[in-house]
Amino acid sequence: MKNFTCVHDVTNIDSLIETALAAKKHPLAHNHVGKGKTIGLVFMNPSLRTRLSTQRAAQNLGMNVISVNVSADGWALEFQDGVVMNGGKSEHIKDAAAMLGLYCDVVAVRCFPSLSNREQDYSELILNQFVRYAGVPVVSMESATRHPLQSLADLITIESFKNTSKPKIVLTWAPHVKPLPQAVANSFAEWVLSSGYQLTIAHPPGYALCSHFAPGATIVSNQQEAIDTADFVYVKNWSSYEHYGEIPAVSGDWMLTTDRLNAAGNPYVMHCLPVRRGVEIADSVIDSPQSLVLQQATNRIYAAQAVLQTILI
Repeated sequence: MKNFTCVHDVTNIDSLIETALAAKKHPLAHNHVGKGKTIGLVFMNPSLRTRLSTQRAAQNLGMNVISVNVSADGWALEFQDGVVMNGGKSEHIKDAAAMLGLYCDVVAVRCFPSLSNREQDYSELILNQFVRYAGVPVVSMESATRHPLQSLADLITIESFKNTSKPKIVLTWAPHVKPLPQAVANSFAEWVLSSGYQLTIAHPPGYALCSHFAPGATIVSNQQEAIDTADFVYVKNWSSYEHYGEIPAVSGDWMLTTDRLNAAGNPYVMHCLPVRRGVEIADSVIDSPQSLVLQQATNRIYAAQAVLQTILI
């Protein structure tokens, strides 16, 4: 595996999950793999779980870790090629990424979409320029359209808790106070479907995901209908793809409640965190025995560790 930017970079998802589960049992079993190697963690946006889990994973493999907050520690970057840099951008990604590749053996990047220019966001300009110019393996710690480390952790969690080989998995839209990217939802759908599972996506009118990420998924507009008899319910907000970056008005209440969960047969509940309690999910749900949010967060370490181990070996 040269880079890790999406599910299509992975040759065998089941094998990668097995590597992660083995790392979870024996976190330091391969701490020689990264000896003498350095990973650069480049953050263009805020991070808590991603930063800590990726750093912990690298350390478990014996790697040195350098973490950079671009907005505070670096120059304003220009990502377009062929421009005359006579404006506010001080350094071109061609030079910055190449420098990172000279200093580091692996470069991991976290960047968010603008939510104002769909064409540019969905072209993955920022991430692709790092891949183009770094000269070393690049790991996505979330990009404009995907969050593959989170999705791998989600599949590890499902694998650990499923009671049938083909569980019913549901991704349901939830309310939020501001527009959020589609990255987590896109990525979750892509990984679940690539793993051979069936997926139901529930969302109000105006919130359909880009069809590229969810071919073959069942789409419904009623949350209770979607989650009935489900085994896993993944709760996540995202802004509109059609009316890009907007949050169209929604009728009805889409917050996941205990009553709805009980009526569905008490499936497991998942969320990538951070979560707006009392907006996306009721406290009684996220604090219930059915909640897997902390297990997902824990598995972020071993998802990153499996990816780095595969790249380094």
